Amino acid sequence: MLEFILMIIMVGSAILALIQKDLLKAAILTGFSAGAIAFLFQLLLAPDVALTQAIVGAVIVPVFIALAVKKTQRSDG
Repeated sequence: MLEFILMIIMVGSAILALIQKDLLKAAILTGFSAGAIAFLFQLLLAPDVALTQAIVGAVIVPVFIALAVKKTQRSDG
């Protein structure tokens, strides 16, 4: 049952990340999706893959996306 809830969270946050206009919100939602995947890997008894996914997918990738968005924003005045 918990696996299905995690899959719904993964798919839902991925879809929400795709339709976001604000790129920082999309980066945060990408982290939620990756965190749910990492938790699912832990439930499937793959702790090494879960740890790698949690570090890379849920932390490093959203931070890099947020930094790239922050550095490339335009000013109107």
